[in-house]
Amino acid sequence: MTVLLRAWSSGEERAREALIAMVYGQLRSIARRQLRRERHNHTLQPTAVVHEAYARLMAHDPIAWQDRRHFFAVITRAMRHVLVDHARARLAGKRDGGVIEGWDDVATEVGLVRAPELLAIDEALTQLAAIDPHKAQLVQLRFFGGLSLEETAELLGCSRATVVRDWRMARAWLFRELGR
Repeated sequence: MTVLLRAWSSGEERAREALIAMVYGQLRSIARRQLRRERHNHTLQPTAVVHEAYARLMAHDPIAWQDRRHFFAVITRAMRHVLVDHARARLAGKRDGGVIEGWDDVATEVGLVRAPELLAIDEALTQLAAIDPHKAQLVQLRFFGGLSLEETAELLGCSRATVVRDWRMARAWLFRELGR
């Protein structure tokens, strides 16, 4: 995958196509897991989330891909923006914003999350990124990417125990910020 990413960075269109074919199923799986936690009548489909995130990547200057971790960090960030922009659009058209279910472990603890709260989470995550980029990336992968603890540990190149510890700390920080 790293070879294809670097070839894509060098402008090789075939490498880009091969890479997307290689990870497309995994990207749809990530989007499906994320949407499974959303409200039941969500208008976005996993394919639409993946395609929109990919379109956003392609709209920017070419990215100097480093490795698999870098790719998934960027694509999950793009998925995050797709979901947040969708929530903003819903709020513009509907005062209460509807209900968005779940926030992985966090949702289990706090219950249902409404679209305005999703936007607050996004804002808090942006603030966390300024303080601790590693923890912000972890939250992004877990919440917006829908990755498991093991998948997150693999992508971040650390142990599952480190992810568990950092996840606890990041959640505590986010709870505090969101409670303000």
